[in-house]
Amino acid sequence: MSGFEENPFGEPTIDNPFADPAVQQVTRNATSQIRVEDYNPFDNPQNQRTGYGPSNNQPAVMQPTQDTPPVYARSGQQMQQPKPVLNTAELQRRQEELERKEEELARREEEMRQSTYNVRRNNWPPLPEKCCFQPCFYQDIQVDIPLEFQKIVRYLYYLWFFHGFILLLNVLGGIIIVDFTVIGLGILYVILFTPFSYLCWFRPAYKAFRSDSSFNFMVFFFIFFFQFVITVIQAIGIPSSGTIGIITALSKFKDKDGSTALVVIVAIIELIIAIGFACAAAADLFLISKIHRMYRSTGASFAKAQAEFTTEFLRNQHVRNAASNVAAAAVQSQLNTNPTNNRY
Repeated sequence: MSGFEENPFGEPTIDNPFADPAVQQVTRNATSQIRVEDYNPFDNPQNQRTGYGPSNNQPAVMQPTQDTPPVYARSGQQMQQPKPVLNTAELQRRQEELERKEEELARREEEMRQSTYNVRRNNWPPLPEKCCFQPCFYQDIQVDIPLEFQKIVRYLYYLWFFHGFILLLNVLGGIIIVDFTVIGLGILYVILFTPFSYLCWFRPAYKAFRSDSSFNFMVFFFIFFFQFVITVIQAIGIPSSGTIGIITALSKFKDKDGSTALVVIVAIIELIIAIGFACAAAADLFLISKIHRMYRSTGASFAKAQAEFTTEFLRNQHVRNAASNVAAAAVQSQLNTNPTNNRY
């Protein structure tokens, strides 16, 4: 019996899987077939799994990776990848973002339009917003006038102020000497000369330097020369001319009526006014000479001013409309006068 064949003094075989005769037979066969010198760890794994077959003695080669080639249509063009499908929430979000950007662009455009309008809005004369009159002109020497001409234009602007200030002093001097002729004519000079001098010679000079206009230069020279002549007459102080000049001041020094100190004070005030007119005339002469030299240095001439005037005159829309109306009226009158010529 098999029970008596076991060694009672050996290790127990109960629950020992390697004690099974079948397992021991497989182990003896595997040991006899496998040799350590034939083992190659770089051999084909399939040979390793099948009992470590003989090696090929070839080096290991890594297989290059290759991306999946793009799919082309039959026409030779690459087929477009399918677009991802957006859900309703994503579409709504993008729609709201586009609407916000559109509102921002509209707001910026409105700000730029308002800013441009405010910059070019009339700002002269500088009147308060609650005033019943509004500014009539836009004036900004630093923006409109080229840099090399800004200084001379400012001098002209200050000279215009100086003329108005001297006319006001003339009225004050007439009140001091109680001369109603000087008071009345002086007020009239302030009302007329101050705004008209701005319109007639400063604005043409401003536009001439702004756009290099020969026609405006000619207008400035013509009117500013008369301004110089009138200022010289005011500085002389012809009696009953409405201004206090040198003649009026010197005659006051010869006046013996009243206190000598009071007469001297009044005469000094009149002399200051007369010197003010003389300084204004000297400034007029200096600036008109300087501007004329600048104008001649540019190669401009009267012919250029005439050509510019003709071009601007014919380009004016109102002039063209008036000319067309006159021509149409002339043709209609001719047709009415000679009805026999109106044949088809």
